[in-house]
Amino acid sequence: MSIKKVVLAYSGGLDTSAIVPWLKDNYNCEVIAFVANVGQGDEELAGVEQKAINSGASSCHIVDLREEFVKEVIFPTLKTGAVYEGQYLLGTSMARPVIARAQVNLALELGADALCHGCTGKGNDQVRFEGAFAALAPQLTVIAPWREWQFNSRQSLLDYLAEKKVPTTASATKIYSRDANLWHISHEGGELENPWCEPSEQVWMWTKSPEQAPDKAAYIELSFAKGELTMINGQAVEPVAAIELLNEIGSEHGIGRIDIVENRLVGMKSRGCYETPGGTILMAALKGLEALVYDRSSLKYREEVGFEFAQLVYDGRWFTPLKDALLAAGTSLAEQLTGDVVIKLYKGNVTVAKRRSPNSLYSEAFATFEGDEVYDQKDAAGFIRLYSLASRIRALNQQQKG
Repeated sequence: MSIKKVVLAYSGGLDTSAIVPWLKDNYNCEVIAFVANVGQGDEELAGVEQKAINSGASSCHIVDLREEFVKEVIFPTLKTGAVYEGQYLLGTSMARPVIARAQVNLALELGADALCHGCTGKGNDQVRFEGAFAALAPQLTVIAPWREWQFNSRQSLLDYLAEKKVPTTASATKIYSRDANLWHISHEGGELENPWCEPSEQVWMWTKSPEQAPDKAAYIELSFAKGELTMINGQAVEPVAAIELLNEIGSEHGIGRIDIVENRLVGMKSRGCYETPGGTILMAALKGLEALVYDRSSLKYREEVGFEFAQLVYDGRWFTPLKDALLAAGTSLAEQLTGDVVIKLYKGNVTVAKRRSPNSLYSEAFATFEGDEVYDQKDAAGFIRLYSLASRIRALNQQQKG
């Protein structure tokens, strides 16, 4: 295969450090490193450009995607209420569309003829990246080294880097595989490969354990306009800064830890631990507001949209007409989601303490247990008789049949 220039999604970790010289050895091509800043933190980004050059890349492009990550993916997804398999707030999945799109844009700008990623052949991310590549630039060749090369362990990669005299801070004793961005951090590997093994405290990196969290509850007031966060405790906040602040507050109170066995798209089950403190707070607040403003049918439909959208995001189908349709439905429903919610945080628990909205369908005058003049309880008899009519007819038929 004749490849002259390839843009590699580069992180500076062991895998992508080895991919750079491997591409040059096996494809005899120029390698351009692309680094997406999706909020993984200064520590992960420190020195990454020099690492790429030391590995053999001709250049390294670091692109700040944090704002579009929040505005174009996180906030719209929140409006749909998407949660994968009842628990996972889609942290890794949601970042992939903006990363893949920026990688494609760079490749087209620089005249590259190939794209490369470091995803393994066992995971979901290979599908997410390559699905995006196919939708955005089908003319570009895709190289997936984990599906081609002979390496099968961390030690074999370390040996290869030593042979190529490529410096690395990685070691064979690294236990966990982690992925971090503005929304969450995930952990896999180590003792987590045994589902009978409880995760040790060394797994968790952002959040305090609920046992070590403060003994006093914290309260946060969140204000929303059409489903999007606008203020925290009465102060206007920018999207990226808002999530960073909620992550900080939530982490202190042990919020957002989950330990799940999930169904991967490729067919196998995997066990992972995720920390999503700010996201857990935001989702709880929006659900609290939904309960106030959505009628029964609207809430049911939003739950259906959320289920389908979670599946779509997890499966890497962001650049599809179905995404546009589901997002339009979620956004339309969220037109009603304006109001304020007070959230109580206490030792890993998130509780809606107060909620109000100009679009609230809750009426104390109707719901009160005291005397009222707006609801005639006698009317319920006719409603129940009609509502249960099919059951009544079925029972009468059975009686007639003996």
